[in-house]
Amino acid sequence: MTEPKNILFLMTDQHRADTLGAYGNQLGTTPNLDELARTGTRFDRWYTPTAICTPARASLLTGQAPFRHKLLANYERNVGYLEDLGEGTFAFSQALRDKGYNCGLIGKWHVGTKKSAGDFGFDGPDLPGWHNPVDHPDYLAYLEERDLPPYEISDRIRGTLPNGGPGNLLAARLHQPAEATFEHYLATRAIEMLERYAADVREREQPFFLALHFFGPHLPYILPDEYFDLIDPADVELPRSVAETFQGKPMVQKNYSAHWTFDTMPIETTRKLIAIYQGYVALIDFQLGRVLDAMRRLGLAGDTSVFFTCDHGEFTGSHRLHDKGPAMYEDIYRTPGLIRVPGQPEGVVRNEFVSLLDCTATILELAGADPTAAVDSRSLLPLVNDEQVEWDADIVCEFHGHHFPYPQRMLRTDRYKLVVNPDSVNELYDLELDPDELLNVYQHPEQAGIRSQMMRRLYTVLRERGDNFYHWMTSMYDVGDVAYDPTMSGLDETTYQK
Repeated sequence: MTEPKNILFLMTDQHRADTLGAYGNQLGTTPNLDELARTGTRFDRWYTPTAICTPARASLLTGQAPFRHKLLANYERNVGYLEDLGEGTFAFSQALRDKGYNCGLIGKWHVGTKKSAGDFGFDGPDLPGWHNPVDHPDYLAYLEERDLPPYEISDRIRGTLPNGGPGNLLAARLHQPAEATFEHYLATRAIEMLERYAADVREREQPFFLALHFFGPHLPYILPDEYFDLIDPADVELPRSVAETFQGKPMVQKNYSAHWTFDTMPIETTRKLIAIYQGYVALIDFQLGRVLDAMRRLGLAGDTSVFFTCDHGEFTGSHRLHDKGPAMYEDIYRTPGLIRVPGQPEGVVRNEFVSLLDCTATILELAGADPTAAVDSRSLLPLVNDEQVEWDADIVCEFHGHHFPYPQRMLRTDRYKLVVNPDSVNELYDLELDPDELLNVYQHPEQAGIRSQMMRRLYTVLRERGDNFYHWMTSMYDVGDVAYDPTMSGLDETTYQK
């Protein structure tokens, strides 16, 4: 496909797939996203390359896996990693600009400290950081212009840290009407930019790429009454993994549970937090509906591809955790992914393993730009077109740390998941028998064949990609025969080939 098309890219932050009706949720709070799924393609195995904001978003921008672009952590908790992409790093936005596109980004950027979205060719207000910047001058001007009340919260929900101090804020009640929320502000600014871009489409036949990136439903969940109390906690089904014991698992997971204060709050609070989180999803879905309505009103629907996804998921009590972190569970790695391309089949459901990374090549192909620079990305258009194509039967994800360096690699297949943790025990889950990933069967004797097969496959993929994590695996695990000197010495006569 080479004919230029408009592209509307809708993105959230820390969004569980199971909050959407299209993915089985029964609360009925995502009608607009469910309609997008009904009229487009739903990907049931859509994964983030890494479950942390900045590296995932940098992968979307560049089409490169985190180990390659090397922007490995959020700057707010950075412990020595790079904070900006290197000079000359490929970005799809620049390729679209070269094809004559308008490029806009409204909302969360979070892909560096010194370089803003504008430095990569995006129009829009500079909104840095990980949470709603409610003190931003443009937002304050929005409130003043509309005579809306300022940001004010109460009913804070937080636990107690192991040192006795107050835990991170998890949720709070917002004393503003929905029209004053940062989410409504973002949608309004996106509609205004859509109107400007629509004029360029009509007058100059200039296509556009417009991204709307919400900061939510990332915690803390700060909502006005109508959404804070939208879902009755009694209607909330607790995740089965609240039964997590952490037995046979890396100690860091239990420590993270303490950091996120799960056990210091009654289970009723967990139910309320899940209910509020679902309310946050409902608020964002309503705002997405406003933008999609504007697209139709402006006559753009027939020539605009629409994406919806997020950077990663959220625990929200699963595995007695909140937020995300060094635990590669489905809750935070499997995410929603929806694409609608005009003229393509409706109601398509795909089960291939795909990635947020694959959006990059897809965007480039839709725009008629060369996707080869997005080296770790593969266009999803054949799947959207409901074609039968050869596709990898597994997917590799990575993690590098957040509050501290903590490298991990994961291989997910149809039935199993392997997680390699260099500092601790490795993990193997049988997702057919244990979809909630409660039992680590890595050491079980009957899994020796699967363990070996998956370790060798992960090793092969990492080495082919150039991810040097494979060096650790070479000496520590059964990775099969290697056709090179794994010591890399070249000086030892025992490895010298004469």
